[in-house]
Amino acid sequence: MIEAFFEYPKATAFGRVVPKSRVYEHAGVGTALRDLFVAQVDQIVWKYKLAPETTNLAATKAVSEIQVFGVSLRTGKLDDEVLRAIDRAIPFPLIFELSWSGKRKAVAALKRPSDADATKWVVSAYFATDWTPDDATRRPLPVALNLGGLYDALLTALMPKSAAEGEQSVEDIQARVARMEAIRSKTREVDRIKARLARERQFNKRVAINAELRAARQELERLSGAAPVSATTIE
Repeated sequence: MIEAFFEYPKATAFGRVVPKSRVYEHAGVGTALRDLFVAQVDQIVWKYKLAPETTNLAATKAVSEIQVFGVSLRTGKLDDEVLRAIDRAIPFPLIFELSWSGKRKAVAALKRPSDADATKWVVSAYFATDWTPDDATRRPLPVALNLGGLYDALLTALMPKSAAEGEQSVEDIQARVARMEAIRSKTREVDRIKARLARERQFNKRVAINAELRAARQELERLSGAAPVSATTIE
């Protein structure tokens, strides 16, 4: 089980409710996405503000603050586009703590300023823990030299694979995220090929699909450094 719930310092507590209307306004939420908010989200709370004045950690160019948002759900499922809308509305890196039916789940994506336009943000795919009891013990906050290093550590804690060779330093968070996304994509490809193989009845075509499947599995193993893994999803 991925353990990514941390004991945030008391000085970082913020505790403000964020109206959904504020998210709609700042993220340009359309009717369909607004319906998802209504159906899936009960309340959004700005729980913690990790900033130089609350953590005694210096800001970096990419990470001036980190915000931790609590999202209480109406059901056990949350669409990624709901989280993306909140990410669009808040101009800081975010860590989400979802809660539902006495359980909680941590979710986050790598959020960084665009190389082409520093006023815009690039948001990766989301990484998530499994659901865990609300009263489960939280870990001490990772030791870091600055807020950028802390953000990298918080994100890395959500990832299902440890750093591969060449990804050992905190500066390589983008490489780690890219590898996780590649693993997800290749896992989906393996699943699609397996489905085609199950449907195919002609022997010669099954041989060709088997070869394709073997190559895809080998690439997945190379990416993951282990046996093939399933993508982490919010369900």
